[in-house]
Amino acid sequence: MGWNLLEDENQLQVLIEKSYSKPQAIFKHSTRCIISTLAKSRVEKFSENFIDVYYLDLIAYRNLSNSIADKFSIHHQSPQILIIKNGECIFDESHGGINIDDFLQFKN
Repeated sequence: MGWNLLEDENQLQVLIEKSYSKPQAIFKHSTRCIISTLAKSRVEKFSENFIDVYYLDLIAYRNLSNSIADKFSIHHQSPQILIIKNGECIFDESHGGINIDDFLQFKN
């Protein structure tokens, strides 16, 4: 899997715009957490191309992570996966609940 890095608000706006034509996923990762590392390894096995997957290092970009939580009215978790479609967060999961099979439900 090739990660798209998410590091600033401008990229987030582009991601939201892209979500109108293709679902977008944001994986919020804590580099200090073993559970997050395990979830990251599960997400890295995803190889489909019907959804773009973004990686957010929430230790380095905590303000952006908080902005995402506010923008989509979700509770901040780490690790966390969000699916954005048509400008809205239509799915979020965290910790051990993160499973790449969840992505398949958004394949049209």
